[in-house]
Amino acid sequence: MKKCAVIYNSHSGRKKYSLEKLEIDFNQILTEYGYTTAFYKSKYKGAVTDIVRSLDDDFDLVISMGGDGTFSEAMKGIFDRKKKLVLAHIPTGTTNDIGKMYGYGKNMKDNLNLLLSGEEKEVDICTINGTPFVYVAGFGRFLNIPYDTSRKKKKIFGYLAYLGQGAKEIIRKVKMYDLSYEVNGEKKEGQFSVALITNSTRVAGLNNIFNDIKLDDGLFEVLLCDLKKKKQFAKSILLLASNDISNVPGVYYYKTDKIIFHFDSYKNVWDIDGEKIKTKGKDVEIKIEKARIMVPSANISTLFVK
Repeated sequence: MKKCAVIYNSHSGRKKYSLEKLEIDFNQILTEYGYTTAFYKSKYKGAVTDIVRSLDDDFDLVISMGGDGTFSEAMKGIFDRKKKLVLAHIPTGTTNDIGKMYGYGKNMKDNLNLLLSGEEKEVDICTINGTPFVYVAGFGRFLNIPYDTSRKKKKIFGYLAYLGQGAKEIIRKVKMYDLSYEVNGEKKEGQFSVALITNSTRVAGLNNIFNDIKLDDGLFEVLLCDLKKKKQFAKSILLLASNDISNVPGVYYYKTDKIIFHFDSYKNVWDIDGEKIKTKGKDVEIKIEKARIMVPSANISTLFVK
């Protein structure tokens, strides 16, 4: 039989699901698909990475269960391995951008069936100075919301907790970053308030901010913003919410396979898949690597070129 590892983050999302019940429900389904299964529970931040890194090479499938950050931890574990195992993700978090992009619903047993009846695909994974992230990275205005919103509030209010934190950010003074960047043969420098790097059709609960996104075309999307005034941001957010990025003033948009940032300061704080990360040094390089993941069949035709 094939071997599967299921890694569950019980702290993710609003609903709790005991590991005992998870094993009973999932074992039956996984056995029907020809898997013997080992279950692991994430007990501390970074545990998912450690578990994936330490798995034997004979596992045919690794399933992470949690929010987008849990999937990101699992991917880091995959990249730390000499043999990269096939990864999959079942969403149980607050926003679940990745899960909704792939076509998952709310019922975990249904989602497991969707996954196991799906397909294995090669996916573009962005790396920032060698560290992978699964769908979004950035810095500046509003990018602190995921990690500044308390876990307690997310447990109680769910997605509304992010909106509450966002309302606070709107009234704060806009911070500008002095930097230069190189992308697609273009060099530019100046002051920017936001940088957003994604490889996803969905970010922060908003669908299709960028058009025609493919997860295996060797490209990712970059949005840079030089807006300085709070009123300009309010107008831009409305345009982004209406999926009309072409008419957003002060925004620069690229599709690329690599971008290099150079900062005037060493103190650069990034949001990487919802976590706060401080990069080392003044230079930050983002480029494409590859990983193999299992996904439901529902949205494959729209998400993949091949």
